[in-house]
Amino acid sequence: MQKRLVKSSDKMITGVLGGLANYFGWDPTIVRIGYAALTIFTGIAPGALVYLVALVVMPND
Repeated sequence: MQKRLVKSSDKMITGVLGGLANYFGWDPTIVRIGYAALTIFTGIAPGALVYLVALVVMPND
């Protein structure tokens, strides 16, 4: 069976980062912390835009 990138039911807000962590086999907490740090250090707008695009594009599990 092929792996699919879908929103996770293990979610804090919408499941986008949890789904990304599940797809790659990473710890969801580490992915969330890394995303927050990357968003803060690169500016809020690019990180928010990427998250919103992923929210719209990724299907539910």
